[in-house]
Amino acid sequence: MPEDHSDNPGRSWLDRITQFFSGEPRTREDLTEMMRDLRDRDIIDVDTLGIIEGALQVADMQVREIMIPRTQMISIRATADPRDFLPVIIECAHSRFPVLGDDPDEVIGVLLAKDLLPLALDPTRMERFSIKDHVRQAFIIPESKRLDSLLRDFRINRNHMAIVVNEYGGIAGLVTIEDVLEQIVGEIEDETDVEDDDYLIKGINKDEYTVKALIPIEDFNEHFDSELNDEEFDTIGGLVMQQFGRLPERNEFVELGGFRFTVLNSDGRTIRLLRVTPLQDAPVMADDG
Repeated sequence: MPEDHSDNPGRSWLDRITQFFSGEPRTREDLTEMMRDLRDRDIIDVDTLGIIEGALQVADMQVREIMIPRTQMISIRATADPRDFLPVIIECAHSRFPVLGDDPDEVIGVLLAKDLLPLALDPTRMERFSIKDHVRQAFIIPESKRLDSLLRDFRINRNHMAIVVNEYGGIAGLVTIEDVLEQIVGEIEDETDVEDDDYLIKGINKDEYTVKALIPIEDFNEHFDSELNDEEFDTIGGLVMQQFGRLPERNEFVELGGFRFTVLNSDGRTIRLLRVTPLQDAPVMADDG
């Protein structure tokens, strides 16, 4: 008598995978549903599901949604004296810095902090130090570039940072490989990260912002001069999730307290990134529910 595998989770998973690849083409939503079913059966864990969903969503995201806007960039002028820019580099603790020319939209290249170590060992070198002798070639990309394509270029070209330009060729911001990977695996924090508005809230233009869902509601209210209710939830992501009553999909939105919150990235258990648009005709007021 044949062995019955109907209650075998491993066999069920194999059957589903086989059916998926042998049948007619399915949608991305079908794949996501199947992955969530595997999570519910404890065949994959929540973290694995989050990475899979993050990788799928990256294919739909553009650089403009996650870049560090120009107003928040820390850059160096090519004509600057090391005595002027070294304190800034030491304070912010970044590893790469855009180097700009006299024209603020002229990208000279990228300076690596490690290339400045000789100055610390021998301060006399400052007199003959020239940034242009140390800059690396800049990787320049458009705002509309998809994140999956950017990640592939980062890997092939061994770049870790790209300068983002707008449709007119002006500098719009910058993006790093860490920014892209965070959309797949979630927040990557180290000892140099600073939890402030400039880090958690990025202005896309005067009417749109990208906001990390983990920002405390109190900090959001302070930044936008709003009065969202923080009695039940600590973060904006938690408050938005409550409004949906479920885990929302990418591009779903909800209007709350004078803002439209659009989901840009979420994983198997939480919202990661939101687009926030102030509603022009709506008062900024507290949520009563």
